[in-house]
Amino acid sequence: MCELLAMSTLQAAHLTFSLEALASHSGISCSNRDGWGAAFYQGHDVALFREPVAASESPLVRLLTQQGPATTLAISHIRRATLGVVSLANTQPFVRELAGRMHTFAHNGHLPGIAASPTLAFDRYRPVGDTDSEHAFCALLEKLQALWQNGAVPLVQERLDVVAEFAAALRPLGPANFLYSDGEFLYAHGHRRIHPATGRIEPPGLYWLTQHCSPAASSLLAQGVAVLPELQAVTLIASVPLSSADWKPFAEGEIVVVSAGEVTTRVV
Repeated sequence: MCELLAMSTLQAAHLTFSLEALASHSGISCSNRDGWGAAFYQGHDVALFREPVAASESPLVRLLTQQGPATTLAISHIRRATLGVVSLANTQPFVRELAGRMHTFAHNGHLPGIAASPTLAFDRYRPVGDTDSEHAFCALLEKLQALWQNGAVPLVQERLDVVAEFAAALRPLGPANFLYSDGEFLYAHGHRRIHPATGRIEPPGLYWLTQHCSPAASSLLAQGVAVLPELQAVTLIASVPLSSADWKPFAEGEIVVVSAGEVTTRVV
C-alpha cells in the first residue's frame, strides 16, 4: 500500500532522514516500488520532484536527502500501483494552480467507484493520468474553487469545512488517507490502511509527531529533520512511524490541520 509523508515547520528546514526512511520502504522486498514524489513549498509555489521508479533506487532521492531545498512545508509519497499504469502522470504528489497558488495532494488507498460518484465529479480540473487519487484531487479542487474565485483568501474554517465534506464523501469508497495543502495550511485525513501485522484494512491510517527544540537541541535531527540554527517547531505526518519517537495515531476519519510546525485543529 502507498505511503505518505508530510513535514510542517516554523523555520525553514531540510527534509532529510525522514525522506530517506520513507524511501527505504520501497526496497526490493517491499511493494511500494511504482514511483515516488516530493513537493517542497517555496512561498506559494512548489518545487516538485517525481519519478515512476522505486525511491530506494533513485539517485535523485539521495540528492534530495543531502541537498534538497529548505522549506517550511513538504509532502511526499511512494506508490504501489493499484489503478493506472506505472508512469510519471500517475505519480504523486499531484499539483495544480488555484487562485495564484499551488495546491498539492497525495492519497493512500483504493477508491473503486469514484468515477461514478456524483459528489466527486469535476469539470474545470481534469486528471492528466488515470488514477483514482488524481480524480479525487480534481474533485476537491472543484469544491474549493468557489471559495477562492473572488480573489479573497478564505477563512481557514471555510477551507476545513470543504476538506471535511470531501473526506466524508471519500470514506465510503475505500481507504481515504490523504494529505492536502494550499501552501498555507497542511490538512491530513487519516482513515484506514492495510496493517501487515493483521492483514486487515483498519485504522490508524496515519500517525503524527510534533517536536520542539532550541538551537542547542538535537532531538529533531533524530527524527529526520535537519534544523537551521533557530528556535524550531516541527510536525511530521506519516503512514507509519518513521522513528522510535512517540508518534500519535489518527482516529478513524480524523482531520489534522497543521501550520508553521504546530497542530492547530483536530476534527473527528
